[in-house]
Amino acid sequence: MKTAVIIALLAVFLLVTLLAGIYLWWSLSDVDISLHGLLAMTLGSVLSLALGGGLMFLVFYSNRRGHDDEHHRGPLN
Repeated sequence: MKTAVIIALLAVFLLVTLLAGIYLWWSLSDVDISLHGLLAMTLGSVLSLALGGGLMFLVFYSNRRGHDDEHHRGPLN
């Protein structure tokens, strides 16, 4: 039950964020963006998401393989 409430709350946050983004995008109709600008914005967004996902993968991979255990113990343990 608790998990379902959390998932529902996150889904609502996602929906509100998407609707706010769409509203803001449409309210900027006076601003002209060229094809090159749209391409640069799209590539920047995709590459940023890929970089973030790749770094999170490396954090979880390193943690599960035990690569960080020695550094967390410290010199006195």
